[in-house]
Amino acid sequence: MNLQDLPWLPEAATEFRAELRQLRDMAELPMQALRRLAAGRLNMTQLHALTRLLADPLKVKGAAPITVGLLSNASTELIASALPATGLRHDLLLDLQVPAYGQFMQEALDPASQTRTRCNDFVVLALDYRAFQWRPCPGNAALAEQQVEEAMQMLAGLVAGLRSGHASCSVVVQTLAAPAESLFGSLEGQLPGTQRWLIEAFNQRLRARRASGELLFDVAALAGQVGLSHWHDPTQWAIGKFAFAHAMVPLYAEHLARLLMAARGKARKCLVLDLDNTLWGGVIGDDGLAGIVLGQGHPVGEAHLQVQATALALRERGIVLAVSSKNEESIARQVFREHPDMLLREEHIAVFQANWKDKASNLRAIAQALNIGVDALVFLDDNPAERQQVRLELPQVAVPELPPSPEFFAGTLLAGGYFEALQFTAEDGQRAAQYQANAARSAELGASSDLGAYLQSLQMQAHFGVFDALGRARISQLINKTNQFNLTTRRYSEAEVESFERNPEVLGLQIRLVDRYGDNGMISVVICRPLGGTDWVIDTWLMSCRVLNRGLERQVLNELVQCAASRGIQRLVGEYIPTEKNAMVAEHYPRLGFTALPAEAGAQRWALDVAGYQPEAQPIAVSWSATAT
Repeated sequence: MNLQDLPWLPEAATEFRAELRQLRDMAELPMQALRRLAAGRLNMTQLHALTRLLADPLKVKGAAPITVGLLSNASTELIASALPATGLRHDLLLDLQVPAYGQFMQEALDPASQTRTRCNDFVVLALDYRAFQWRPCPGNAALAEQQVEEAMQMLAGLVAGLRSGHASCSVVVQTLAAPAESLFGSLEGQLPGTQRWLIEAFNQRLRARRASGELLFDVAALAGQVGLSHWHDPTQWAIGKFAFAHAMVPLYAEHLARLLMAARGKARKCLVLDLDNTLWGGVIGDDGLAGIVLGQGHPVGEAHLQVQATALALRERGIVLAVSSKNEESIARQVFREHPDMLLREEHIAVFQANWKDKASNLRAIAQALNIGVDALVFLDDNPAERQQVRLELPQVAVPELPPSPEFFAGTLLAGGYFEALQFTAEDGQRAAQYQANAARSAELGASSDLGAYLQSLQMQAHFGVFDALGRARISQLINKTNQFNLTTRRYSEAEVESFERNPEVLGLQIRLVDRYGDNGMISVVICRPLGGTDWVIDTWLMSCRVLNRGLERQVLNELVQCAASRGIQRLVGEYIPTEKNAMVAEHYPRLGFTALPAEAGAQRWALDVAGYQPEAQPIAVSWSATAT
């Protein structure tokens, strides 16, 4: 599999030029059409043409621009040509700012620089090993350590400069791709002071540290996947100071866009699996349990086992698994229950759709059962016709293009990078089970005729606490990935969450929920700021859609009012900033008894008198952490 060709993507649209010309003539550019055009395997010419169309991001309707600064010791013009178009593939409208060549130090450290004054959402420090001007000193361990430490301090200074006064800016830092050549052969990486040793020591320290406001882009790992001799091109460095080969630019842009996608909370949550010729070889309805190909000792059977092993590994890191198959359900389930070589079992599958409906309908049903958007789904299917039907009807769903040979299915799925992660918390490892339990709750609710009795039967316990260091990573993760039940969709980094912890005038609440099906983990975050006098504005109120319609919103308000009263706050002001995805909470504050105020700066506002609020009892037991005040 040649990764630089982006083999997980379908071919570019056959009418790419004609569709591009049509878009050029439009006064407003629909984001959906741009995404569709960017979804295929585009070459540099096509990427450049699509990027030029985005010269004025304000013409694009359906997405808010994300400002990105690009700093490097190398030439970045090709990256700048590819990145905005690539971002469209991941539902990102990137507004790129690229200073003059070689100005990364000045741009990062000068408060009056274009980069510093622009207040970017992200700044990419696209540095390669030449930026640090290391002096090889083979065998001199002390000097080697000193040089690596100086490089780390230099990088930290650049990051601090870029974030000075702009705490909401995230800085992307890169590991370094070593040159392919070496002076000492196999000894090169072991001998302190060689070029490879210096680079590897720097990379190890960069991977090990966790600095606020930094995102790590592992370029060294990416270059290793394609091979260092292919990654580097000495001629292109000599002529144009390009840090890597021109052919690698689409791959680099793709991986960088994935990182920004994850930072914006757009990574996928659910892998939907076809069955016949995807999880096993053959057709269970025709071949029977003994006739399908699965298991050790057969190359095709082992290839399908690898698909299952990959799906299980993804589940262990929090990705939900579902099934969509054109099959009789009882026959399809028989393989999961009875085949001795199956790694996947029924208990691993959150939603099982085996019927004769079209795949797009099944995918909608899966998203509804899990209470997530279809844009959170990845669909793995060996059948090209099924893949195309889903792409046409549900373009929001990610559908990797699979090769004919199942030996490459698992690798192609992972190469697609649909589940890019910035961090991994203990709760992430439990998420698949939590979604699965939520699907069971939904099924029980559907069979119940008494909502009140059903909610009582859940035996819910809500645990409230103020922001703290233990919850900080998960709080930031929720803030940056929650889109539907999110009243303002303001995004805050871990560093900003920490600043809220330290500010006595700000109330930050984290709420966890447990019921008889299990621990849902942290499911809600609320941030209140002083508005002036005795008013609080609810800056952020978000909640996982997994726990909707259980009375938790009212219980959160009950506790919030008590917190406000204890601090002398007389009025709560709730804000709603409409987005493409949060229409479900447009009437959130009116439903809770808030009174409308005049809109302000694009935000709709409502107020609640704290003293006059009458709490409504909910079937939820409440406790507070010991650190809460």
